[in-house]
Amino acid sequence: MTEKLQNIRSDLSKVDVHVISPEEYDEIPELTDEFFDNADLYKGAQLIRRGRPKADSRKQLLSVRYSPEVIGYFRATGPGWQSRMDEALKEWIKARAA
Repeated sequence: MTEKLQNIRSDLSKVDVHVISPEEYDEIPELTDEFFDNADLYKGAQLIRRGRPKADSRKQLLSVRYSPEVIGYFRATGPGWQSRMDEALKEWIKARAA
């Protein structure tokens, strides 16, 4: 072995002696099909799929010009301002569709 062993500063003999009680099993989440469907996929050590799961209805990238007043208003509301702008436009559409 040519690699230098690293001291992890832990007493592994105490860890090895610990027996898991039934109450501790209640803290462990159940491994369902849904859990595995949402898990990251690895091929060897390489991560294949990353990021959040794909939405059922994906948003589309679009280049639009808005007045400085509109952009300033929504930006002043803090992080997530583009999502709030999207929600405001959806509400406007709903009000006109009725």
